[in-house]
Amino acid sequence: MKLGGRMWWTLLSGPRRRRGGPLSRAFGSQQPHSHPTGESSATELVRRWTEIFEKRGIPEAQESSEYIVAHVLGAKTFQSLKPVCRTKPLTPQQLHDIHELCSLRLQRMPVQYILGDWDFRGLNLKMTPPVFIPRPETEELVEWVLEEVAQRPHVAGTQGGPLILEVGCGSGAVSLSLLNELPESQVIAVDKEEAAIRLTRDNARRLRLQDRIRVIPLDVTSEGSWTPLLPWAPLDLVVSNPPYVFYQDMEQLAPEILRYEDPVALDGGEEGMDVICSILTLAPRILKDCGSIFLEVDPRHPELVGSWLQSWPNPSLRLVALRQDLCGRPRFLHVQKSRPYV
Repeated sequence: MKLGGRMWWTLLSGPRRRRGGPLSRAFGSQQPHSHPTGESSATELVRRWTEIFEKRGIPEAQESSEYIVAHVLGAKTFQSLKPVCRTKPLTPQQLHDIHELCSLRLQRMPVQYILGDWDFRGLNLKMTPPVFIPRPETEELVEWVLEEVAQRPHVAGTQGGPLILEVGCGSGAVSLSLLNELPESQVIAVDKEEAAIRLTRDNARRLRLQDRIRVIPLDVTSEGSWTPLLPWAPLDLVVSNPPYVFYQDMEQLAPEILRYEDPVALDGGEEGMDVICSILTLAPRILKDCGSIFLEVDPRHPELVGSWLQSWPNPSLRLVALRQDLCGRPRFLHVQKSRPYV
């Protein structure tokens, strides 16, 4: 299934890990019965495992091999290894470790989970299943928010930096990126899944950003759920990459996505709008006048959101901007709370 013009699981090759997206995974159990034979250098191991992955139908076979071999050798990417490290014989322990990790890849486990971490906008984040793995498109969402904060005073906040709410924090990628690049900002991050709450808190501590983030377990679709957020109102920004896959499309997702990642982070209901509508309904209660909502959505959603806002009896929100992703698909929305007439 394609979303946003690229495969949902695409990993972009090259030296910059942070642009990588999740690799595809499909349930499988076949594993090699022994280590690859032949020369035991890193270069040879990448070649041999690439052949095995290709024969077993593993997508991004070479990239998978390169990341795993580099990880065992203590590097982020294969390209960053010194030439001598690529050609010298590996130790028995290194060969064993590569075999174990590549066996997980043969079961279609994503490389992000295999390695246990991944880069997002220059931040190294811990990754653990089943917490949703941030996609490359979400880096574009963060970039747009940063542009708007820099250019628009009503977005930037009045107390030195914006007070931001992220709905559905997952690994904390969005919240922690904004905290890192907006030194005066503060973030309230919410998620309904305890695994996501734990991982965001863990990543915040790892990056030493825990003093500027409050992570709260909260289901925005529940009646009265936003009450715990009222003491922080009014907020400057609400940012979210919510579950937005149409329910009928869930069964079309690659089996490996549903196997390894939490489907709650994907399933947006009949039209993919369940959480989006909850955000749009409840955000005006805690947003300041002229406060903004930034959403990552399905390309079919801009029209649906526009129609929803026109039919909503509360006229306080308006869709002010739409941005395409790098593949030219309408992907991001900026909704603003209007200033009341006097």
